[in-house]
Amino acid sequence: MMMNPFDYAYPVRVHFGAGTLEKSLEAELPQYGKNVLLAYGGGSIKRTGVYDKLKNVLRVAGKEVFDFGGIMSNPTYAKVQEGAKLAKEHGIDFILAVGGGSVIDCCKVVSVQAKTNKDIWTLEYEEKGKPAAGIPFGAIVTASGTGAEMNNGAVITNEERGQKSPLWGSFADFAILDVETMLTLPKKQVISGAFDTLSHAMETYLGTPRTSNLSDEMGEAVMRSVIRNLRRVVKDEKDVEARSELAWASAMAENGILKLGKTTDFQAHMIEHQLGAFTNCNHGAGLAVIHPALYRHLAKAAPKQFARLATEVFGVEPAGRSEEELALAMPEALTAFIKEIGMPMTLTELGITDDNILRKTADTCILTSGCAKKLTRDEVYEILQECK
Repeated sequence: MMMNPFDYAYPVRVHFGAGTLEKSLEAELPQYGKNVLLAYGGGSIKRTGVYDKLKNVLRVAGKEVFDFGGIMSNPTYAKVQEGAKLAKEHGIDFILAVGGGSVIDCCKVVSVQAKTNKDIWTLEYEEKGKPAAGIPFGAIVTASGTGAEMNNGAVITNEERGQKSPLWGSFADFAILDVETMLTLPKKQVISGAFDTLSHAMETYLGTPRTSNLSDEMGEAVMRSVIRNLRRVVKDEKDVEARSELAWASAMAENGILKLGKTTDFQAHMIEHQLGAFTNCNHGAGLAVIHPALYRHLAKAAPKQFARLATEVFGVEPAGRSEEELALAMPEALTAFIKEIGMPMTLTELGITDDNILRKTADTCILTSGCAKKLTRDEVYEILQECK
């Protein structure tokens, strides 16, 4: 049986359940003003009929709608500024982000940029400040995996600076997770998104402290669920129960619960983000290539955690193996799973073979402090070479 629909807030109000889209949106809209910025990506919501459903709900609620479409899979800072300009010009009272992580991330920053005359990139990276206010926004998730609807962090590509980096924006007031809006997503995209969820959980798990704790035990459950339901989706991408489980796992991995009491390690994400800035590669696919090579470098530095991941999440048989042997078995078990679900295993498969790009990625990516060990730029480059 699927989980029953429920509403949950932490701090985002979550409306979860198949077929809940229109009812949930109708319940939320009365508290917001008249002018709505409807944000979306390449237009798939129009082909699937979601756009017409939303326009009808908004019309009945008496809203005036202004479209902000064409948000790309790696949203650019220029696109953020375009959205902020639209919001200012039309006196937008509320932003409705419809899509996956890219659309939602873009709108987080549009929300705050539209409320200040300061350049957000300059404010956050040069002045070390954070935005004080934003236009309220809600998120309708049509592609799960990033968990972007659950936090106020965004990943934006600044093409002028050659950086794909985090920015802080607004939290969504609410998020609607209705798997019926996700069922037309291509299988490849579903798998890629779900692997991103697994990555979030692994990177949180491998932070500090390294002793067993409830947050990590919950993380193990999330990871096992993702692996189990990914296998189901590989067999049948229309499996509503499995897709629903993956959608909630995505939210759980990024709603803060698994991070409570933790200093997290998102080193794989930082490497992939910067690789994406230079190549525009698919985020989930890039993570799938990077994770095993990175973890071969980290396993000996945190053997207890890696060994536990191997046995408790990836099902490695512990009998007759030392802790270090189990730790080293984890990256290999992860590699086997990546192959099983049909994701790319090398940068060559992604068309990335230029050593200059790999060197630039290593020299410019953020190095995290929560890592099992602090990497050097040269070691990041070595890891990327091993990914080829």
